[in-house]
Amino acid sequence: MLLKDKVALVTGSTSGIGLAIARALAAEGARVMLNGFGDQAEIAAIQDELAQLSGDCAGYSDADLSKPDAIDEMVANCTNELGSPSILVNNAGIQHVAPVDEFPPEKWDAIIAVNLSAVFHTTRLCLPSMRQRGWGRIINTASAHSLVASPNKAPYVAAKHGVAGFTKAVALEASRDGVTANCISPGYVWTTLVENQIPDTMKARGLTREQVMNDVLLAAQPTKRFVEPVEVASLALYLCRPEAGSITGANLSMDGGWTAQ
Repeated sequence: MLLKDKVALVTGSTSGIGLAIARALAAEGARVMLNGFGDQAEIAAIQDELAQLSGDCAGYSDADLSKPDAIDEMVANCTNELGSPSILVNNAGIQHVAPVDEFPPEKWDAIIAVNLSAVFHTTRLCLPSMRQRGWGRIINTASAHSLVASPNKAPYVAAKHGVAGFTKAVALEASRDGVTANCISPGYVWTTLVENQIPDTMKARGLTREQVMNDVLLAAQPTKRFVEPVEVASLALYLCRPEAGSITGANLSMDGGWTAQ
């Protein structure tokens, strides 16, 4: 197995893109530390599934990624239970939709904390052991919004642009250490995060649910279909392969042609 004896910490991995990535890594033998919120019985079932896929164990942390101390504890628990992460996937994200002059400041702070600052905290904690090992993969789920903007999403766009820039800086700093750092920037993926922003967009733009899906979410994607989580997971897995060793500092679009326009 490609990732046998490697440990992967995947944030925001109890559903959606993160869960698809966790499954892909476990299927190649990685011991995966899940992170996120949800029904405890369902999460325990996911841990069992990942353990069966990898032939090893899987862990879980309910760390609130808006809190640096909780991130410290999560990485420490991962190291103690499974080993120090050699694969870090920063996937956790939250969203709120509103015009900038009506945007609640506490929502701005929360989005920046989870979508951007948490990426810094996990990276600063995991990078030293990757360097010591001489091998590491840092994969950040950015977004098409790391390259372009949409109205009513100012903090999300700011955070994702920040993730793209941060990734480039880390890639340069770790370029001779056997560690790569890259972004995957999907377009709209049918996940809970996307589904939950539909009511806010309906309110902000005065549209129906169907209009939001067809005329807002998929308007920019020439393929006119949502990206599948397994597609993102397949690219994340490829970035862990030896053949991807020279891909670093890249922002890899997977957006149905959105940013090609």
